[in-house]
Amino acid sequence: MIDLSHMTTETRNRNTMELSKMTSLEIITEMNREDANVPKAIHEVLPVIAEVVDWCVQSLSKGGRIFYMGAGTSGRLGVLDAAECPPTFGVSPDMVVGLIAGGEKAFIKAIEGAEDSVELGEKDLIQHNLTSDDVVIGIAASGRTPYVIGGLKYANSIGCNTASISCNIGSEIGKIAKKKIEVVVGPEVLTGSTRLKAGTAQKLILNMISTASMVGIGKCYENLMVDVMQTNEKLVVRAQNILMEVTEIDRETAKKVLEEAEGHVKTAIVMVLTGSGKDEANSLLSKAKGHISKALDINKQHE
Repeated sequence: MIDLSHMTTETRNRNTMELSKMTSLEIITEMNREDANVPKAIHEVLPVIAEVVDWCVQSLSKGGRIFYMGAGTSGRLGVLDAAECPPTFGVSPDMVVGLIAGGEKAFIKAIEGAEDSVELGEKDLIQHNLTSDDVVIGIAASGRTPYVIGGLKYANSIGCNTASISCNIGSEIGKIAKKKIEVVVGPEVLTGSTRLKAGTAQKLILNMISTASMVGIGKCYENLMVDVMQTNEKLVVRAQNILMEVTEIDRETAKKVLEEAEGHVKTAIVMVLTGSGKDEANSLLSKAKGHISKALDINKQHE
């Protein structure tokens, strides 16, 4: 039998021992108070998160990928963060990959026993042709999920950089990963329900990793998402607004330049700010490895 008694995520919260007798307002007030502790706990591990981000930037810059691995809530959060990268940053769905124990069906409905398989974690990475250029990040609130352990061990064996995200000190996955992010948010309002504070902590950390990594490879200019994909009317307008904000041109001009740039906001910005055509703008961006600010610097050096 697995001993969970030593895990912070499984202990009872002394502030909510009377949860079943509380009013709706009392329940959500306690939840809100507990949730306020999450960012404070994450603050303690920011240096390690930054180190993982640096790994991810290095990996993505040389064609590698980021893999998130988890089961249940942890797996779903990884899949969610990965799924948001293509529309937000204009990257391939293969650049950030979310793997959940039991496969895609497990996102909606739990697949019994999937998380208990060490072999399945290894198998999923093999099926994605994992290479030493990739980064594997294992996510488990408890820090002991076999599926994640199997994935991390396999990733280590082929030379990947590996990291873990858990909500218990001394976690099993933390002992296996090359870098461990252990953020202790304390007992849950509802005992053992790690979709609450633990899940919130994991989501915030994944936000940090993916966003900072994408900024690091040039998917941002100032604080604007300059590689946004125009897949709906809102995003078409957002692309125009970004171009207008950076270059101070009007909307009609922005529409025209974006059309010339084949919808690429980043290219359009460089075109306007350097007075260049599409091909020259793309050449500058290529030399700058996708960073607009560096592309502008290169252009100035050649003026």
